[in-house]
Amino acid sequence: MTREDDLKLLHEYTASESLIRHMLSVEVAVTAYAREFGEDQEKWATVGLLHDFDYERWPDPPDHPLKGSEILCERGYPEDVIYAIKSHADYLPDCPRVSRLDKTLYACDELCGFITACALMRPSRLQGMKAKSVRKKMKQASFAAAVNREDIINGAADLGVDLNQHIDFCIAAMQTIAEDLDLVAEP
Repeated sequence: MTREDDLKLLHEYTASESLIRHMLSVEVAVTAYAREFGEDQEKWATVGLLHDFDYERWPDPPDHPLKGSEILCERGYPEDVIYAIKSHADYLPDCPRVSRLDKTLYACDELCGFITACALMRPSRLQGMKAKSVRKKMKQASFAAAVNREDIINGAADLGVDLNQHIDFCIAAMQTIAEDLDLVAEP
């Protein structure tokens, strides 16, 4: 499968621009970790890009991500890609996160969404953003209330990375595609 195939599948099932931007942000963060860890960047990019492609049609557990995993299987995606995507759902007890890929997707998913929410509150968006400001917003329960802070904290711990460094790492990755994410500084 190529990235073109991945994008075609994503657009076939997802119309929401914000959800597409979320998947792009997770893709770039997961891919940056693949580079950092010396892993297969194309495979990791696929996992990051497609982890929520079924969410718009089947948002309720366990349909998401199980419906998507069926589609990926039918289309010939590798089993480890499908497993990693399934493992990002805490409510699937038969899919614990075991590989570095599984753990990286989980660590980046909620965090990238939270970083986006933080960036949207700043005139400079992602530009100049640091972990300190993200951590401050994490303490504010009413801000981006749907984002589970424990998932962010536990994801970094499970991946074996310092939370502040993890936040800065994901911000830096997202900054490389800030325009695609519609997170460039306001004029």
